[in-house]
Amino acid sequence: MMKPQVLVCLGSTAAESLLGRDLSVTGRRGQLIDSPLAPFVVATLHPSSILRADEEARHLQMQAVVNDLKMVAALARKAEAA
Repeated sequence: MMKPQVLVCLGSTAAESLLGRDLSVTGRRGQLIDSPLAPFVVATLHPSSILRADEEARHLQMQAVVNDLKMVAALARKAEAA
């Protein structure tokens, strides 16, 4: 059985399926989420939602996802070093 060190949920469907229907990706985006599934769990926007947003929102959402993925990369390095 695989035991991931870092789990990233892209969008509400993934987050709700794995973490429960009460999880709001918008409200918890980019934050560490307590879960028995992995030591580090993060939910962020699904890339398709960025494509559907208007131009101004698209830029902000893209930057938010990039920042979230940078955090995930740092968490993966931390997990690998442990």
